[in-house]
Amino acid sequence: MGLIEDIRSNACKHKKTIVLAEGTEERTLRAADIILGEGIAKIILLGNHDVILKFQQENNLSNLDKAIIIDPQNNPRKEFYAGMLFDIRKSKGMTIEQANSLVEDPLYLATLLIKNKEADGEVAGAMNATGNVLRPAFQVVKTLPGVSVVSGAFIMIFQKPDYTDNGMMVFADCAVNPNPTDAELAQIAVSTAKTAKAIVGIEPRVAMLSFSSKGSAKHEMVDKVVSATSLAKEMDPTLQIDGELQADAAIVESVGASKAPGSKIAGRANVLVFPSLEAGNIAYKLVQRYSGAEAIGPILQGMAAPINDLSRGCSVNDIVNLVAITANQAAGING
Repeated sequence: MGLIEDIRSNACKHKKTIVLAEGTEERTLRAADIILGEGIAKIILLGNHDVILKFQQENNLSNLDKAIIIDPQNNPRKEFYAGMLFDIRKSKGMTIEQANSLVEDPLYLATLLIKNKEADGEVAGAMNATGNVLRPAFQVVKTLPGVSVVSGAFIMIFQKPDYTDNGMMVFADCAVNPNPTDAELAQIAVSTAKTAKAIVGIEPRVAMLSFSSKGSAKHEMVDKVVSATSLAKEMDPTLQIDGELQADAAIVESVGASKAPGSKIAGRANVLVFPSLEAGNIAYKLVQRYSGAEAIGPILQGMAAPINDLSRGCSVNDIVNLVAITANQAAGING
């Protein structure tokens, strides 16, 4: 069984509820029908009942009846959610009139359903830009306790298992933070380890990457990685982590033994944390293109509940898979 099949199978065990904010979008509805049919997650669709039911009938979709449908424009609980949003945002200057308007926006309503524990996570972005998806997420759901930074991880699936656990590794941050501080880098490391465990099913061994291994170079950029490694250990004393390590020292056993003797991570890392977005984004794209690896992501991590963003060019299968990933993330955060 491949990773995606494992992810879907694991999601079925968790029975999490995922809200699809773009509930009248064609690919989203077809994906919801598959998700409900396979039992990957319980689904809340946000959109007009009549539009959804008409699409179901015209396309012979047999599982959409199992979804909960909420119409943001005609929601009998609109006043309740507006009150929630006002309480959350009034210190930022939001008025009750603004809250009443925003709860008709499916992207805001989705986050309020999560905040009210009616849903465990959200997937959107088939019709909306990333900023529109994430803005209400940051305002309403916010980040995990002790975490102030959201980051993007990629699961890298290799054709050959060299240097990897079953052909898989996790790279971060490759999508969000241009130049994280040492404290932010530590949070990214802890979050990525959780992603590796919850979604990939591997016991994370985290390498904090640099152009230096164990003091081989002196520079403030190296100091940042050394400090981040120490802070990550304080955040999670159980975390298997080491740094600073060069990439070859992190993944090649003979090089790791030479450059970082005695390290339990060097030569065995399966989670690579890059010192900057520049390094991480370049690395994952080069690895993807030159090795033929499949890159799954970005998976957003660090939120108090999982909210994941689709490409507007996504396929039905992409939506199904991201819902399964989101369900597994929710299980990792909330159990």
